[in-house]
Amino acid sequence: MEDTMSKPLVPDELWALVEPLLPKHPYVPGVGKPRVPDRVCLTGILFVLKTGLPWEDFPQEMGCCGMTLWNRLNEWREAGVWDQLHRLLLDKLRGADEIDFSRVIVDSASIRAVHGGKKRDRTPWTAGKTARNTISSSMPMACLLPSGSPEPIATT
Repeated sequence: MEDTMSKPLVPDELWALVEPLLPKHPYVPGVGKPRVPDRVCLTGILFVLKTGLPWEDFPQEMGCCGMTLWNRLNEWREAGVWDQLHRLLLDKLRGADEIDFSRVIVDSASIRAVHGGKKRDRTPWTAGKTARNTISSSMPMACLLPSGSPEPIATT
C-alpha cells in the first residue's frame, strides 16, 4: 500500500545541511518576542516558492506570516546563505555522481565574454551630407534642402 502522507518540504537530511549555514540570533529574554524558528521559516519559504502563493497570502496557521518569510529570505540572502547552500548541494550531487552534464548549458548572460568576438567597423558619419528625399517624390530627383534652410512646416 502506498504511503498517502506527503513528503516534508524540509526533510531532516536537508535541514542538517542548511542549519549550520544560517546566522545565529540568540533570544534575549525580556527583549522583544522570540524569533520564529528557522526551520518553520525555511519550510514556509519553500512552500511559497513551490506553490507560487503570494507572500501576503501565506496562512498564519503554518507558524508565521508571509512578511516574516520575506524578511528571513532577504536576511539569508544578505548573509550569503543561498549561495553557500547552492555550492554545498552541487558539491554533494557531484560527489555522488548525480549531475547529468549532458543537460548542462552555459548562459552567456552570466559568463563574461573574454575577447568579445569580431570587432565591428565604425559606422560612417552621415550628418551634414545631403541625400535624396526617400519619403515621397514623383520626380526622379527629390528636392534637397539647402543647408541653412529652415525645417519644412507640416500643413494639413
